[in-house]
Amino acid sequence: METALERNSSELHARHVLTPWLAQGGRKPPVIVRGEGSQLYDDRGRRYLDLSAGLVAVNLGHAHPGLVAAIGEQAARVAYVAPSLANDKRAELARAIVDLAPWPDGGRVFFTTGGGEANEDALKFARTLTGRHKVLTAYRSFHGSAPGAGTLSGENRRWPNEPGIPGVVRFFAPFPYRSPFHTRDAREEVERAIAHLEEIVTYEGRDRIAALLIEPVVGSNGVIVYPQGYLARVRELTERYGILLIFDEVMTGFGRTGEAFAAHTFGVTPDLITFAKGVTSSYVPLGGVAVRESLAAYFDDHPLPSGHTFSGHPLAMAAGVAALAAYRDEHLFERARQIEDWLRTRLDRLQRRHELIGETRGVGAFFGLELVADRETRVPLVPWQGSQSLQPFFDDLLAHGLYVLGRYNVAIIAPPLTIAPEELDEAFEILDGALQRLTRARA
Repeated sequence: METALERNSSELHARHVLTPWLAQGGRKPPVIVRGEGSQLYDDRGRRYLDLSAGLVAVNLGHAHPGLVAAIGEQAARVAYVAPSLANDKRAELARAIVDLAPWPDGGRVFFTTGGGEANEDALKFARTLTGRHKVLTAYRSFHGSAPGAGTLSGENRRWPNEPGIPGVVRFFAPFPYRSPFHTRDAREEVERAIAHLEEIVTYEGRDRIAALLIEPVVGSNGVIVYPQGYLARVRELTERYGILLIFDEVMTGFGRTGEAFAAHTFGVTPDLITFAKGVTSSYVPLGGVAVRESLAAYFDDHPLPSGHTFSGHPLAMAAGVAALAAYRDEHLFERARQIEDWLRTRLDRLQRRHELIGETRGVGAFFGLELVADRETRVPLVPWQGSQSLQPFFDDLLAHGLYVLGRYNVAIIAPPLTIAPEELDEAFEILDGALQRLTRARA
């Protein structure tokens, strides 16, 4: 029976909290009050398995004792230090991130409070460093929701920001399953995508483009892994025209693809890397821009064109230092590669059982499950960016104890890097049941 406290928490949420991206009326999400490992618990004691690590963010799982202790210890020492002053944890975390970056000459880090802010600052840095104005971003990308980052995004969450900031030019990136270049051949997809990108560069002015910003694996817009060779060809093109390459590793960073950064996974070295989420396992909000040293040195003699009150916040710094230590000591980057095998086996089995699954794709502990009305024609179960929604399917999963992040017809399978095989078995049993119910409902 519902207690007064439980009813009050739910009612308070409905009355006073604005939930992102959703119509507010009639929602009754569970009130989560506790987490442990891959499990979440609500105020009624119900357990939910977190198969998407929150928003592809809680890489270490919930209530990791090392992070909990580090945050508490830092709060007792000093909880705020102005960004213009030095701080021990700030320096330590910056060094640790640079040590993980793919640059032999090293680099430096500017801290923000989240990924969208990091992408906006990366653009400012690129414009300052090159003296150019334009930036290229892909359609079907997401780089944040604030006015600047929202404009950088290439899908419908940018529309409320329009007309947005000037200078953003979009291009189509390859997506073999739903090719914008009208081919089902991966090699041809790459060739056509690069020819298209080069034409965009020519039309926009080669000497006017400051940067190209791209997710090395598309995140919330479908978990799209680019065909082999595409990112390397993008790197070659940007180098040829003096365009800085920025990897948005907000989702892919810190072990999600089986390496510290997806730049390592795909063997492509960008000029700047933006990050957030996994750097603290999202225990404390933190983002940042890592800049290779040959570029960062410019700011030795020129003012840095950005600053934030909470840049390098000590609690976030302590959480980040502890998180990176946990990734290292618990060998979790390597474990993500092991999880990839576990996921592929289970996803392949699930796809054989359900005609609604058109494709499963991913890398490391980062996969997408695409639901279709017809496998042969690849018609999505609900249109991408359309008015229809599969929210009832995701609500059904939640009602059966499984949290899965989804957008339109794609479910994002990105568990904490600490998840156990038995927990995956439980999750896939729930997924199987929900897909059966969805199939019957459509019959």
